[in-house]
Amino acid sequence: MEKRDVVKELVKIFWIFLIGSFIGYIVEMIVGLVQNGHFVTRQGMVYGPFIQVYGIGLIVYYLIIPKTENKLQVFLTSMLLGGIVEYLFSFLQETIFGTVSWDYSDLFLNINGRTSVLHCIYWGIGGILFIKYVYPLINKIDELYNKKYFRIATSCLVIFIVFDITISSVACQRKIERKEAIPAQGLIDVFLDENFPDERLEEIYSNAREV
Repeated sequence: MEKRDVVKELVKIFWIFLIGSFIGYIVEMIVGLVQNGHFVTRQGMVYGPFIQVYGIGLIVYYLIIPKTENKLQVFLTSMLLGGIVEYLFSFLQETIFGTVSWDYSDLFLNINGRTSVLHCIYWGIGGILFIKYVYPLINKIDELYNKKYFRIATSCLVIFIVFDITISSVACQRKIERKEAIPAQGLIDVFLDENFPDERLEEIYSNAREV
Protein backbone atom coordinates (compact mmCIF):
# COMPACT_ATOMS: atom_id res chain seq x y z
CA MET A 1 0.00 0.00 0.00
CA GLU A 2 1.42 3.40 -0.99
CA LYS A 3 1.94 6.16 1.57
CA ARG A 4 -0.94 8.18 0.11
CA ASP A 5 -3.27 5.20 0.47
CA VAL A 6 -2.15 4.66 4.08
CA VAL A 7 -2.87 8.30 4.97
CA LYS A 8 -6.23 8.08 3.21
CA GLU A 9 -7.16 4.99 5.21
CA LEU A 10 -6.05 6.61 8.48
CA VAL A 11 -8.21 9.64 7.70
CA LYS A 12 -11.17 7.34 7.10
CA ILE A 13 -10.53 5.50 10.38
CA PHE A 14 -10.34 8.81 12.24
CA TRP A 15 -13.73 9.86 10.89
CA ILE A 16 -15.17 6.46 11.75
CA PHE A 17 -13.95 6.97 15.32
CA LEU A 18 -15.50 10.43 15.39
CA ILE A 19 -18.84 9.25 13.97
CA GLY A 20 -18.97 6.24 16.28
CA SER A 21 -18.14 8.34 19.34
CA PHE A 22 -20.90 10.80 18.48
CA ILE A 23 -23.43 8.03 17.82
CA GLY A 24 -22.48 6.56 21.20
CA TYR A 25 -23.17 9.87 22.89
CA ILE A 26 -26.64 10.03 21.32
CA VAL A 27 -27.36 6.42 22.31
CA GLU A 28 -26.27 7.02 25.90
CA MET A 29 -28.34 10.20 26.12
CA ILE A 30 -31.41 8.25 25.01
CA VAL A 31 -30.64 5.43 27.47
CA GLY A 32 -30.18 7.97 30.25
CA LEU A 33 -33.47 9.62 29.37
CA VAL A 34 -35.30 6.29 29.47
CA GLN A 35 -33.66 5.24 32.74
CA ASN A 36 -33.91 8.55 34.60
CA GLY A 37 -36.83 10.33 32.97
CA HIS A 38 -34.62 13.30 32.09
CA PHE A 39 -31.45 14.04 30.15
CA VAL A 40 -28.14 13.38 31.89
CA THR A 41 -24.63 14.11 30.71
CA ARG A 42 -22.73 11.02 29.66
CA GLN A 43 -19.49 12.00 27.97
CA GLY A 44 -16.28 10.12 27.39
CA MET A 45 -14.19 13.30 27.16
CA VAL A 46 -14.40 16.66 28.90
CA TYR A 47 -15.19 18.54 25.69
CA GLY A 48 -17.72 17.54 23.06
CA PRO A 49 -20.40 14.88 22.59
CA PHE A 50 -18.12 11.86 22.30
CA ILE A 51 -17.91 8.42 23.94
CA GLN A 52 -14.76 6.66 22.79
CA VAL A 53 -15.79 3.05 23.35
CA TYR A 54 -18.39 3.39 20.60
CA GLY A 55 -15.83 4.99 18.30
CA ILE A 56 -13.40 2.11 18.82
CA GLY A 57 -16.27 -0.33 18.39
CA LEU A 58 -17.16 1.22 15.04
CA ILE A 59 -13.53 1.00 13.90
CA VAL A 60 -13.47 -2.69 14.78
CA TYR A 61 -16.73 -3.14 12.88
CA TYR A 62 -15.22 -1.41 9.84
CA LEU A 63 -12.00 -3.44 9.87
CA ILE A 64 -13.56 -6.87 10.33
CA ILE A 65 -17.31 -7.10 9.71
CA PRO A 66 -17.37 -6.28 5.95
CA LYS A 67 -15.27 -9.43 5.40
CA THR A 68 -18.02 -11.67 6.77
CA GLU A 69 -20.39 -13.33 4.33
CA ASN A 70 -23.93 -13.19 5.70
CA LYS A 71 -26.11 -11.48 8.30
CA LEU A 72 -25.78 -14.28 10.84
CA GLN A 73 -21.99 -14.05 10.64
CA VAL A 74 -22.23 -10.27 10.93
CA PHE A 75 -24.41 -10.58 14.01
CA LEU A 76 -22.25 -13.20 15.76
CA THR A 77 -18.99 -11.46 14.87
CA SER A 78 -20.36 -8.13 16.11
CA MET A 79 -21.48 -9.74 19.36
CA LEU A 80 -18.00 -11.09 20.01
CA LEU A 81 -16.10 -7.99 18.96
CA GLY A 82 -18.40 -5.60 20.81
CA GLY A 83 -18.18 -7.64 23.99
CA ILE A 84 -14.38 -7.69 23.80
CA VAL A 85 -14.16 -3.92 23.23
CA GLU A 86 -16.60 -3.21 26.07
CA TYR A 87 -14.74 -5.51 28.46
CA LEU A 88 -11.33 -4.06 27.62
CA PHE A 89 -12.48 -0.45 27.99
CA SER A 90 -14.01 -1.20 31.38
CA PHE A 91 -10.84 -2.97 32.49
CA LEU A 92 -8.56 -0.17 31.29
CA GLN A 93 -10.74 2.55 32.84
CA GLU A 94 -10.66 0.79 36.20
CA THR A 95 -6.93 0.07 35.97
CA ILE A 96 -5.88 3.58 34.92
CA PHE A 97 -8.44 5.84 36.62
CA GLY A 98 -9.93 3.66 39.34
CA THR A 99 -13.48 4.10 38.05
CA VAL A 100 -16.02 2.19 35.99
CA SER A 101 -18.81 3.70 33.89
CA TRP A 102 -20.95 0.57 33.71
CA ASP A 103 -21.48 -2.49 35.86
CA TYR A 104 -23.58 -5.41 34.66
CA SER A 105 -23.01 -7.60 37.71
CA ASP A 106 -26.74 -7.91 38.30
CA LEU A 107 -27.42 -9.19 34.77
CA PHE A 108 -27.64 -12.85 33.76
CA LEU A 109 -24.50 -14.26 32.13
CA ASN A 110 -22.31 -11.22 32.73
CA ILE A 111 -18.51 -11.35 32.59
CA ASN A 112 -17.03 -9.66 35.67
CA GLY A 113 -19.73 -7.01 35.33
CA ARG A 114 -17.86 -5.54 32.35
CA THR A 115 -20.09 -6.97 29.64
CA SER A 116 -22.97 -9.40 29.38
CA VAL A 117 -24.77 -11.59 26.87
CA LEU A 118 -27.55 -9.00 26.66
CA HIS A 119 -25.14 -6.20 25.77
CA CYS A 120 -23.30 -8.46 23.34
CA ILE A 121 -26.64 -8.94 21.61
CA TYR A 122 -26.96 -5.15 21.42
CA TRP A 123 -23.52 -5.03 19.81
CA GLY A 124 -24.65 -7.73 17.37
CA ILE A 125 -27.68 -5.66 16.37
CA GLY A 126 -25.37 -2.68 16.04
CA GLY A 127 -23.26 -4.63 13.57
CA ILE A 128 -26.28 -5.34 11.39
CA LEU A 129 -27.25 -1.65 11.45
CA PHE A 130 -23.66 -0.68 10.71
CA ILE A 131 -23.49 -2.79 7.56
CA LYS A 132 -26.89 -1.63 6.33
CA TYR A 133 -26.76 2.09 7.08
CA VAL A 134 -23.34 3.32 8.22
CA TYR A 135 -20.86 1.41 6.06
CA PRO A 136 -22.23 2.79 2.74
CA LEU A 137 -21.84 6.33 4.13
CA ILE A 138 -18.29 5.68 5.31
CA ASN A 139 -17.24 4.75 1.78
CA LYS A 140 -18.30 8.23 0.67
CA ILE A 141 -15.39 9.64 2.68
CA ASP A 142 -13.17 8.57 -0.23
CA GLU A 143 -15.02 11.04 -2.44
CA LEU A 144 -14.27 13.88 -0.01
CA TYR A 145 -10.61 13.11 0.55
CA ASN A 146 -9.28 15.38 -2.19
CA LYS A 147 -11.47 18.31 -1.17
CA LYS A 148 -9.45 21.12 0.45
CA TYR A 149 -12.15 21.98 2.99
CA PHE A 150 -12.36 18.33 4.05
CA ARG A 151 -8.63 18.14 4.68
CA ILE A 152 -8.68 21.38 6.67
CA ALA A 153 -11.64 20.18 8.74
CA THR A 154 -9.94 16.82 9.34
CA SER A 155 -6.69 18.46 10.46
CA CYS A 156 -8.51 20.77 12.87
CA LEU A 157 -10.57 17.92 14.30
CA VAL A 158 -7.52 15.67 14.75
CA ILE A 159 -5.81 18.42 16.77
CA PHE A 160 -8.96 18.97 18.82
CA ILE A 161 -9.53 15.27 19.56
CA VAL A 162 -5.90 14.69 20.53
CA PHE A 163 -6.11 17.68 22.87
CA ASP A 164 -9.48 16.53 24.22
CA ILE A 165 -8.24 13.01 24.98
CA THR A 166 -5.07 14.40 26.57
CA ILE A 167 -6.79 16.98 28.80
CA SER A 168 -9.46 14.44 29.75
CA SER A 169 -6.83 11.91 30.81
CA VAL A 170 -4.70 14.32 32.84
CA ALA A 171 -7.79 15.87 34.46
CA CYS A 172 -8.94 12.43 35.65
CA GLN A 173 -5.43 11.58 36.81
CA ARG A 174 -5.27 14.84 38.74
CA LYS A 175 -8.56 13.95 40.43
CA ILE A 176 -6.92 10.76 41.71
CA GLU A 177 -4.02 12.85 43.05
CA ARG A 178 -6.42 15.20 44.84
CA LYS A 179 -8.11 12.21 46.45
CA GLU A 180 -4.70 11.12 47.70
CA ALA A 181 -4.09 14.67 49.04
CA ILE A 182 -1.22 15.30 46.62
CA PRO A 183 -0.78 19.08 46.24
CA ALA A 184 -0.47 20.81 42.88
CA GLN A 185 3.08 20.43 41.57
CA GLY A 186 3.05 23.13 38.91
CA LEU A 187 1.01 25.38 36.63
CA ILE A 188 -0.67 22.47 34.86
CA ASP A 189 -1.93 21.02 38.14
CA VAL A 190 -3.16 24.45 39.22
CA PHE A 191 -4.98 24.83 35.89
CA LEU A 192 -6.59 21.42 36.29
CA ASP A 193 -7.64 22.13 39.88
CA GLU A 194 -9.24 25.41 38.86
CA ASN A 195 -10.93 24.28 35.66
CA PHE A 196 -11.67 20.62 36.34
CA PRO A 197 -12.49 20.25 40.04
CA ASP A 198 -14.08 17.04 41.27
CA GLU A 199 -17.58 18.49 41.00
CA ARG A 200 -17.19 19.30 37.31
CA LEU A 201 -15.66 15.93 36.46
CA GLU A 202 -18.44 14.14 38.33
CA GLU A 203 -20.98 16.11 36.29
CA ILE A 204 -19.24 15.31 33.01
CA TYR A 205 -18.72 11.64 33.88
CA SER A 206 -22.04 11.25 35.65
CA ASN A 207 -22.11 7.51 35.04
CA ALA A 208 -18.65 6.80 36.47
CA ARG A 209 -18.18 5.46 39.98
CA GLU A 210 -15.04 4.77 41.97
CA VAL A 211 -14.03 1.18 42.70
